Amino acid sequence: MNRRMLFAFSFVCLFAFSANLLAEHRLITQGGGKLQIFDAQGKVEWDMPWGGIHDIHVLDNGNIMVQQGGNKVVEIDAKTKKVVWTYDSSTQNGNLGQRIEVHAFQPLAGGNVMIAESGVGRIIEVNRKGKIQKEIKLKVNHPHPHKDTRLARKLSTGNYLVSHEGDGVIREYDGKSGKVVWEFPVPMFGKEKKGGHGPDSFGNSSFAAVRLANGNTLVATGNGHSVLEVNPAKEIVWKIEQKELPNITLAWVTTLEVLPNGNYMIGNCHAGPGQPLLIELEPKSKKVVWTFDKFDSLGNSVSNSQILDAGKKSNR
Repeated sequence: MNRRMLFAFSFVCLFAFSANLLAEHRLITQGGGKLQIFDAQGKVEWDMPWGGIHDIHVLDNGNIMVQQGGNKVVEIDAKTKKVVWTYDSSTQNGNLGQRIEVHAFQPLAGGNVMIAESGVGRIIEVNRKGKIQKEIKLKVNHPHPHKDTRLARKLSTGNYLVSHEGDGVIREYDGKSGKVVWEFPVPMFGKEKKGGHGPDSFGNSSFAAVRLANGNTLVATGNGHSVLEVNPAKEIVWKIEQKELPNITLAWVTTLEVLPNGNYMIGNCHAGPGQPLLIELEPKSKKVVWTFDKFDSLGNSVSNSQILDAGKKSNR
């Protein structure tokens, strides 16, 4: 091998090695009865005992906002591991005596917190004293405290984008009037519903939706085992199906995060051993560039995560 060829070969190897390093991620997630932060090499950096979750946010001060049980949103001081703020949707602001579940919330600028309350079918914004600052009634065709909503997000426009698991629909609500201004029924693609949570189940129990910079909406179809990109005209312009990725089977597709590099981070819950819990995908090529698999310690019900090295630049 001459000197020029050796240089070229070394450059390619260095580039491949660097690209691999760039694809490693520090993240927070829940599984195996714990909240855990993993470093970029997949080692546990921080943990504490905690139950199941559907949503999680790391705040600017490093504290963690997460669900506690089925109806509380709490803030945890990451240093002391103590709860420093609690909002209990089962008892506050008119909900006493009703079955309420919280599957989504979002810290907002100024300190308020948006909370989606299933059971009463509403989105509220509360201040840190628990006083309601805004309330939006949700449209729910098949009401159920466990299925009214999954993830919900307040958009930069002030509107709310909500995944309605029980209805199998993504709805966008006007932030002032509460009127539904756009909705997308998650398609069944001619298949019949099949119960369960694993890869052999099937349905349209949508879990998450993310509004992209181009105005399209990225949809995690839950037990539809897919991710769809839908334009404002409700046309599917891109998708990943259950067995389209090499050696990967999508099960209950949960959270979505668009990273600063444009790649998609996809949550793959209830997929079983040997399958990744998180998948980073380059959307144009559909190439898998990174996976995260901690089934042995986290188990089969990892539904949410946040990539911490992306900072505030990711879209989730």
